[in-house]
Amino acid sequence: MLSFAAHNAIRTVCLTRPSRLSALRAASLYKELANLPTTRPQSRRMQTTTKWRPVQVLDDWVAKEARPISLRQLMVFGRSLTESRLLSSANYVRTELPTRIAHRLRDMQRLPYVVVTNPHISDVYDLYYTAFDMFRRVKEIKTLDENDRFCQDIARMLQAHLTVIPKLAMGILECSGLMPQEELDIFMNTILKSRISRRVIAEQHLALSETFNAPWFSPGAKVSEEFIGEVFLKCVAKDVIERCGTAVQELARSANPPDVVIPEIKIDGHLGAAFPYILSHLEYIVGELLRNSVQAVIDHHQKKYKGKRDIPPPPPIEVTLCEAQQHVIVRISDQGGGIPRDILPYLWSFSRGPHSGQRLENLTQVPLMAATLQELRVDGNFTGLQDGRSGYSDDSLTSLSARPPNLRLGMGLPLSRVYAEYWAGNLELHSLEGYGVDVFLQISKLGNKNEQLATRATMDSV
Repeated sequence: MLSFAAHNAIRTVCLTRPSRLSALRAASLYKELANLPTTRPQSRRMQTTTKWRPVQVLDDWVAKEARPISLRQLMVFGRSLTESRLLSSANYVRTELPTRIAHRLRDMQRLPYVVVTNPHISDVYDLYYTAFDMFRRVKEIKTLDENDRFCQDIARMLQAHLTVIPKLAMGILECSGLMPQEELDIFMNTILKSRISRRVIAEQHLALSETFNAPWFSPGAKVSEEFIGEVFLKCVAKDVIERCGTAVQELARSANPPDVVIPEIKIDGHLGAAFPYILSHLEYIVGELLRNSVQAVIDHHQKKYKGKRDIPPPPPIEVTLCEAQQHVIVRISDQGGGIPRDILPYLWSFSRGPHSGQRLENLTQVPLMAATLQELRVDGNFTGLQDGRSGYSDDSLTSLSARPPNLRLGMGLPLSRVYAEYWAGNLELHSLEGYGVDVFLQISKLGNKNEQLATRATMDSV
């Protein structure tokens, strides 16, 4: 009889040295191990493997489809808030969260064994399964007290899942080469869009609950003219760009020597362009784009005039706003020398690129990540939006972790595209080698587009 220690030692080789095993061989080895007799107690063995088996309860939830929503639906539903509407919101979230999590659990179960047992991806799986198991057990919410307890559960889940983005990014980088990188990027995009979708509906319900419980609120009365939950009703593009630009310039000053001149950010075009949007999403996208442009201009300008006297100021970053009938386009143009040729093919990839090793090392220094502009702070103080709202949890408008301004994670552009595409927008980049970059961000203006997410697992259950 094979001892538990020997059984565990062989399994450890499969888990910790995936680079020396093909996905097929690892799966075969583990299948053989599963059939070997072991001295391990049966009850304990079942306890540690249940999460990974396609159990009936997970199959039942995977059989359901997610029900996408639009910004307009979020606004209309929350505009005249009553107790019945709040409870309806709670029950929508109660059923949507386990449904959406179940599909992503099934996606992870379909990964090659050596990928899904990567320590970082395995941790994410455990987080997802714990959340799934908790929310699937929540019974219909019928009272405000039950809703308050439900909100506390949501808040704990949101806080616990702040480790998901850095863990996923590290896992994907470590597993590069163990499966086709195009499939890794598709998996990462699907997981991140689903994560955004869950945080949107969860944070929206928390915000509505906070509003309903506020001492000044009268049930049935119209809520704030600026925000309905997390939706900013009149998001003025010019104001967001100015606010993000100020934050990014402060970051650049802290990351560069004092004698370095920070480029100006000029805005022109349709300066009154406005639309409903979730502000933290737009701030993250614009902040990352401006941050890239500002640093590229600084680096290119210093290289161009290295060793020379009477250095002219760096060329400005030009932001042009274009408002059409159904969308708003933001063009950000810089003269930062363009994207290096060795990086350009991997610009939108989470799993590959010439600096993957450095990205992996940098990610170890960022244990929590909500992917908001508020995480980019100077000496612990964010210089952008502070709306003063507080609620059940640290939501997407709250500073949750800080990282040094010069610590690059290599995922700003692909994550920005995920955010842009989530609300049926788009993000494109055109590099002019030796000159600069033009980035085009397209935003749906009417708020009537459903969230773009995979409503089902990418593969059917077996």
